[in-house]
Amino acid sequence: MVFPLLRALAALLLLCLSLLPARAEAPLRILVMGDSMFSVNRIGGSDVAQALEAALEAALGQALGVEVTDRAMPGARFFHRLPISGAAGMRIPAQLHARDAPWDWVVLNGGGNDILFGAGCAGGTRQIDRLVSTDGSRGAIPALVARIRAGGARVIYAGYLRTPGLRSPIETCASLGDEIDRRLARMAAADPGVWFLPMADLVPEGDRSFHGADLIHPSPKGSQAIARRIAATIAR
Repeated sequence: MVFPLLRALAALLLLCLSLLPARAEAPLRILVMGDSMFSVNRIGGSDVAQALEAALEAALGQALGVEVTDRAMPGARFFHRLPISGAAGMRIPAQLHARDAPWDWVVLNGGGNDILFGAGCAGGTRQIDRLVSTDGSRGAIPALVARIRAGGARVIYAGYLRTPGLRSPIETCASLGDEIDRRLARMAAADPGVWFLPMADLVPEGDRSFHGADLIHPSPKGSQAIARRIAATIAR
């Protein structure tokens, strides 16, 4: 009498379990790090991180959730001397926390403030050499990328926008921007889990709608265009 009762209870339990909603897959966890190219337009909800989350949700559908954590800060650099503000995120490597749960992707940018406010755009490649060596294997950026990769995340490093056909306040930095892009591409080529996404070709000739009034930072349209390019790589 006991065994038929146990079998009946087991069958009832299996039936109840089968009626429960299917467990959703773990969400895709993405960390966004960097400087004002990512953080600008945050107040209006049109920064790169928020646009990236929306673009990925549209591309991936509801089957896989997306959680984007945004730690990008305006003015952030790789080399920041002040310890308190540096630890709070003004130093870009400090935006990656040791206590973080594993990330699936880390999307980052940076280096522009180091070049602009370090040796200056007319200072040659001295500051770039500190950020990333000619072959892409050494420097502050490859060191941070290696640290991220050691945690298991894939990495997308985004380059900076340009202003083709327009005179921006940082026009003298253009050649240095091209050089750091080349070095970052070499860095990414050495690791199949790292992508360098240039943004130098994103803005059409003479189109100022991708930039804010300062012709340095992206407009909401520019932030969304950057996010769509990043989302396309992740979705693939």
